[in-house]
Amino acid sequence: MSFWKNLTGFSRFLIIAVVVGGLFFAAVQLDFISLPKAKIKQAIVPQKANLPQGQDPSAPSASNIPERPLPSIEPAYLSTPPFTTLIWAWNSQMGGALANGGLAPTKGSIMAERSVNLNYRREDNADKMKLELLNFAQAVKDGNPYPDPATTCAFVSIMGDGAPAFIAGVNKSLIKLGPEYTAVIVGSHGYSRGEDKFMGPEEWKRIAQKARGGVVAGYLTDGDWNIAIKWCGDNGIPNNPDVTTYDPTALNWVAADDYKHAALLYVQGYSETRPIVIAGKKTGRDTTITVQGVVTWTPGDVIVARQRGGIVSIVSTKEYSYQMPNTIVGIKRWCSENKEIVANMLAGIFEGGDQVKTYPRALRKAAEISDILYNEAETGPAYWERYFHGVTETDIQGLRVELGGSKVNNLADNLHLFGLAGGPNIYAATYKVFGDIVVQQYPNLVPSYPPISEVFDPQYILAAQRLVKTVGKAEVPSFAGTTTSLKQMVSSRDYTINFRSGSAEFMADAYPILEAINNSAVVAGDLQLVIHGHTDSVGTDETNLLLSDKRARAVKSWLESRGSTTFPQGRIQIVPHGELDPINHANTSAALAENRRVQIVMGTPQR
Repeated sequence: MSFWKNLTGFSRFLIIAVVVGGLFFAAVQLDFISLPKAKIKQAIVPQKANLPQGQDPSAPSASNIPERPLPSIEPAYLSTPPFTTLIWAWNSQMGGALANGGLAPTKGSIMAERSVNLNYRREDNADKMKLELLNFAQAVKDGNPYPDPATTCAFVSIMGDGAPAFIAGVNKSLIKLGPEYTAVIVGSHGYSRGEDKFMGPEEWKRIAQKARGGVVAGYLTDGDWNIAIKWCGDNGIPNNPDVTTYDPTALNWVAADDYKHAALLYVQGYSETRPIVIAGKKTGRDTTITVQGVVTWTPGDVIVARQRGGIVSIVSTKEYSYQMPNTIVGIKRWCSENKEIVANMLAGIFEGGDQVKTYPRALRKAAEISDILYNEAETGPAYWERYFHGVTETDIQGLRVELGGSKVNNLADNLHLFGLAGGPNIYAATYKVFGDIVVQQYPNLVPSYPPISEVFDPQYILAAQRLVKTVGKAEVPSFAGTTTSLKQMVSSRDYTINFRSGSAEFMADAYPILEAINNSAVVAGDLQLVIHGHTDSVGTDETNLLLSDKRARAVKSWLESRGSTTFPQGRIQIVPHGELDPINHANTSAALAENRRVQIVMGTPQR
């Protein structure tokens, strides 16, 4: 202390500047801070994202699941080494919460029976999650097989669609320790099925193009942002990725620190002045922008409804039901060296999921435990139970708005999600769709992401499968009794799919487009697809109507061949138009080509 007192003011300033500058440089090098880029990026229509369908999140698992006694509140004090999983306040973790019994395993809990000394700790900041993973990996490399669970984490639970950006970021630091210390996805707690959403003026929901020039608050590049970006892509609306400018032709963003901050930016009516740009070029004029919408999740959506209101759910993970699995991410080497622990942890989560799915008493207990885990102000056990199911409430301005909605996963759900039960790898489609989107929109921040084959290891789910004695059913989509009439249209976009002249046979360049439609439809699990076939005006009306029908059916058949679980009977309907609905009336070869198209409309089914 005397040393500091003897220094001059200028000397003190230099020392502080060096320390702060060093910390800032380290944060940048570790990718926890991204420096702003001076170059203005032009608004881009996001890539189309098609996702798989799901079912009611409250659907029971199976009647063959025996009811377990509920865990006590008394700590189990296990002798096995403790480790931490960092979590957000997210109802999809109810199965894990019940299985653990509390922040640490309690007596009578599934985890205690399996000797899994799991510690749950809430951490809303994704950058801090990355830092604790890095510290854990560094400690393991330094020879500590079980690092301090109070300051490091063995796992994080994050949005699966945000995993490409998250893993790409944290791996930049982890790879310096060696490839065996990079991140690995081992399984899934559950899904968001409605609580993660894009909220905006009711007009945007009715007429998607009205969102052009809109301003939305959100945590960029993560799952909630993805919801709005997918919706923009499916409706042909450009996204302005530059948070320092305003583009009246695109959807614009105000960057939030996290999902609750995003909600508060809307509640507070945040505004700022920005330069106007069009096509990536400044116009020389400024404008004041005000937040009109938000991407968030519970309790963010509840905060919006109760404290300001006036906006509705434009689209959510209720419609995009396979977009957002809760993925569990760990460190490759530690998981490999502790396979038994990882397998038993997953088995416990899956068994807890079956209990929550099947027995209301178990769900209520899981809500009580969740209240302890999250320690969220102005909530309580009844709050978490209510919003687990998802509800429709009247907001402070009198609008009816959908709030909450999550689902827990069991073993069968994990086998289904990751393609380990004979069907397609649904998560691989989700991972690629949103990995490609974040690279397209923010190439400087996320220039690339590791392929799914490098980050998902199925061995842990398969090992857990051998430990789970009674297996509930997976929730799979059902579209029985649907028609071409949609209850609510969510998106509509034209695709140019090239066919051989006068036939329904695909040209070679059609397949990448078909693959994009497939991937997008996989994410949007609860949405029905209506394929509208269109031709040019060459030929007779009758011939063109028949040809448009054949081409729409060809697209339908190709999609259904990708898997009956993602495209079950009734999900895809077709409507042939022939030459009756041209989008370009000019009599040119370019206009004729533009009119030869397939329109994909997605929406909630009318049963």
